[in-house]
Amino acid sequence: MTPLAQADSSDYGAACEESGDTRIWVSPLNPKPYSATKIMAVATDGAISDLSIVESDGRKIPLPSNSRGGPPWSLSSVVDNLADGDYRIEARRNGTLLACHPLVLGGRNAQEGQSLGWNLATEAFYSAWIEELFGAPVEENLSFPSLEPVLRDPERNFLYNHLGLNEDRNLPSTPDCADLPYTLRAYFAWKVGLPVGFRTCSRGSANSPPRCGSATVKTEFTHGIASQGNFRSVYGQLTNAVHSGSARTGLDDEATDLYPVPLNRESLWPGTVFADPYGHVLVLAQWVPQTAGRPGMLLAVDAQPDNSVTRKRFWEGTFLFANVNSAGPGFKVFRPLARSGSGALRTFSNGELVDNPSYAPFSMEQENLTPEDFYARMDKLINPKGLQPKQAFDTTLDALAEQVETRVTSVENGESYFRKGHGSFIAMPSGASIFETIGPWEDFATPSRDMRLIIAINVLNGLPNKIVRHPELFVLNGQSPQTLKAEIEDYQAQRLQERRIRYIRSDGSSWELSLADVLARKQAFEMAYNPNDCAEVRWGAKPGTDEYSTCRRHAPSEQHAKMEQYRPWFRDARRPTR
Repeated sequence: MTPLAQADSSDYGAACEESGDTRIWVSPLNPKPYSATKIMAVATDGAISDLSIVESDGRKIPLPSNSRGGPPWSLSSVVDNLADGDYRIEARRNGTLLACHPLVLGGRNAQEGQSLGWNLATEAFYSAWIEELFGAPVEENLSFPSLEPVLRDPERNFLYNHLGLNEDRNLPSTPDCADLPYTLRAYFAWKVGLPVGFRTCSRGSANSPPRCGSATVKTEFTHGIASQGNFRSVYGQLTNAVHSGSARTGLDDEATDLYPVPLNRESLWPGTVFADPYGHVLVLAQWVPQTAGRPGMLLAVDAQPDNSVTRKRFWEGTFLFANVNSAGPGFKVFRPLARSGSGALRTFSNGELVDNPSYAPFSMEQENLTPEDFYARMDKLINPKGLQPKQAFDTTLDALAEQVETRVTSVENGESYFRKGHGSFIAMPSGASIFETIGPWEDFATPSRDMRLIIAINVLNGLPNKIVRHPELFVLNGQSPQTLKAEIEDYQAQRLQERRIRYIRSDGSSWELSLADVLARKQAFEMAYNPNDCAEVRWGAKPGTDEYSTCRRHAPSEQHAKMEQYRPWFRDARRPTR
């Protein structure tokens, strides 16, 4: 919290306004004296160097601040020791005033009653809010049982109790992967007073991506402070409409909730959505710049069918990209809403978004990229100076280990379900529905996660050859790509033995595996996603071994027959078309 100290003089009588590329946001909407008041300045044209409070007598109080991002750039602080009265908040860059915002404690704040729309300022605030919501040291394994504890954490959520109604108490928020970006967008719109839109879409077919109907535009949040009941109503309608096809619409389609953007740092802000061709969805959360001692990272969050929310890094094992007729995959942002001549809200067309300075530009750039080109482009964005081959391997190994650790939790969730006595077996759907269904199978089976694990193993095993195919992505230090390929193959054998994980067996005991063990069991993971099988089977233990000896549960034979029939999908790491 900020002490009232280090005051200096300031011209309090000068105009206090936000007219440029920087906006200042305050939460709660009507802050009270001697209570925590959160302040966030957000800029779209460069970093902000300092925040300060100016009292009515001209005293200037510098605020210790937390800096994030770029672009957009944000600076946030909390004060809790101000008496009632009028103040001004100033944001500066190297001494130059960027923005000034009036602050009233014990009265009505200027933000209340403002008519806001989705524009560059609100999109930048949304991005900065997402980055702070999921902020944590990059080495931390950030995971939550659902979105609820994230939104209910006032240290994370800048908009916690923003309306002053204790509106976050018992707030329902358990989205799955498809619902997560929409839930975040709707929550933000509710707190800030913005409209929100969504469409009912098909799931597509083998030859065409999903198609959507007209937009449902909800304006309940734009008519003053909206209650939790208003949010619950919109949230319920939204989650009933949205599914995995909603983000996979064709890149050139205009009747969509999301549209594609260029692959550059200026467009890929936190809050950007990544839709993979098979239905999984992630939300960008943070760019970590490359430094001399640390590789760059692009971090994102996703939700799972069991409602858990986890932060992940960008790499080929998590962000799946493929050229398929059944989807328009890639990075996308929400299509903004605007008022027509009659005053009704409508969505922007693609043409209106090509050169519109208020929004991320529409771009078909991703349509013509092969997967290899797509990943090479992203690697260059994340690590523009290139990586040492061993550094690249360690980064990829960390991502794989992160994925395996997440699977440990998923398998244990299935074991916990059976320990609680929920029945003998979970019904298994047929065909492609094993990836998309509802109920206990969706909650505890891991076909999508296991296919991603198989892909991740392929990526790690393919890294030595990538040095030869794309030497421009690596720092070679005068060595040939072929020489470095051989060095990394030797290094891989050593590092895979060093990294280890533990899972819980059927009798409650812990069993340790090296990542070398995990990679050696790749074939077993082609049939390890069924929660009716014991944990030992799901981790690839072989019958007759000590590891396998504690197994007490097996899926019915007819389910194993189905899994054998579907095994080629996993062996080839390609989900079936619908």
